[in-house]
Amino acid sequence: MPFVVFVLAAAVFAQGTSEFMLSGMLADIAADSGVSLGEAGLLTSVFAVGMVIGAPTMAMAASAVPRRVALMGFLALFALCHVVGAMTANFAVLLGTRLVAAVANAGFLAVVLASLPVLVRPSLVGRATAVILSGVTIACVAGVPAGTVVGQLWGWQSAFWAIAALSAVALVVLWPTTSALAGRGGGSAPVWTEWRVLAQRRLLVVIGLGVLVNAATFAGFTYLGTVATAVSAPGSTWVAAALALFGIGSFLGVTVAGRCSDRYARRIITGGAVVVTALWVLAALSAHTLPGVLVLALVSGAGSFGMGSTVIASIVSSASATAPRIAGALATTAFNLGAIAGPAAAGLAVGDAAQAHRAFWISAAFGAAATLVAVLAARRSSAARAEEAVAA
Repeated sequence: MPFVVFVLAAAVFAQGTSEFMLSGMLADIAADSGVSLGEAGLLTSVFAVGMVIGAPTMAMAASAVPRRVALMGFLALFALCHVVGAMTANFAVLLGTRLVAAVANAGFLAVVLASLPVLVRPSLVGRATAVILSGVTIACVAGVPAGTVVGQLWGWQSAFWAIAALSAVALVVLWPTTSALAGRGGGSAPVWTEWRVLAQRRLLVVIGLGVLVNAATFAGFTYLGTVATAVSAPGSTWVAAALALFGIGSFLGVTVAGRCSDRYARRIITGGAVVVTALWVLAALSAHTLPGVLVLALVSGAGSFGMGSTVIASIVSSASATAPRIAGALATTAFNLGAIAGPAAAGLAVGDAAQAHRAFWISAAFGAAATLVAVLAARRSSAARAEEAVAA
């Protein structure tokens, strides 16, 4: 695997840490900014919205410049937003920096995913995608707790400075390692013509699967800490352990799936949908016991992110031939639409902390929908191959 892929993963790690680390600092940010805790929570919501908006718009904007320049620009803007955020106590300004940082993050990730077919051999696109997404999972395991600790020890601004510094280091290393991306790539046709790729039924199916699988993942993950709190003593370290186990499982899932997805993507997606559904059902049934919560946190994280990374790689592979400039945006949008839809649906089912386990049933429902879509798509594909064989 080329070194540049790991550098890109490090940049994604910084961005993933930034996205999720505020959950442990909202009270301090609210106090310093003079807003309520609920208003401070908008910093998380606006980041998710920025990711969804930024993926397609920034992918199109980036098509006008070489991919190398686009990557540098997005990463520099992301770092700058954290510098500004660390230097202000004005909530409106801070909210604005979160939105712009999310747009830059989405643009960076979209260009990265679209560039993988250029950076690695076709047979390694799935594995490279897993390495990139492992940056997000490691952020959940190590980056978010570390950022929270830094913020608690030296103030929330120090966590912003740390993200800016890590992004700056990645920026310096990326320039000499991305010479293969010096060209724009994607041909001379206007970028908007690439959106015609959405007329392909197979691609739409894979994008839909990406939304459903990630909705299942984030519906359950959002309430995992609440479920763990309900079955452990107040102030117990088991809550952090449950979240860490989910992150560890996620990392293992993308690592293992990444080594197999290029060759067995269809089997992983179809079988994985069934497995993910079963895991979330087991998680819901085991939510009343601490051992059950801990074990299912590990295995559901592995199954969800293992299948999720395979679907994301499949979106990129399916779209890159005819829509190389927006392939990464399609994958990024599917991921983030799921990250918004899952928690939103779970929130409708969870009335209070005692009902938090219902989120796992919502995850299972999304998984069941993904299973249905995957099975129907597999049957249609098999029928089409049979017709071609008869015609031949």
